[in-house]
Amino acid sequence: MDERLKQAPLRVAGTKQVLRAVGEGSATRVFLAKDADGFIYHRVNALCEEKRVPVTLVDSMQELGKMCALDVKTACAALLG
Repeated sequence: MDERLKQAPLRVAGTKQVLRAVGEGSATRVFLAKDADGFIYHRVNALCEEKRVPVTLVDSMQELGKMCALDVKTACAALLG
């Protein structure tokens, strides 16, 4: 799955962009770091549940950042479709 995220031509990373994509209905899958801030974790997870967007949990924000080919940590990312 991490190769799918890394190679995806259409993806967003970061809480603000992910919440926007899920809210607009353009996110097809969300990746959420288990060690994300509790408020962010629950907000993203709740919106994904409401909009019926599948969520894949990732062990850490560091790992998710690497999966997105970023040099920084990220709490969440989304594939767009």
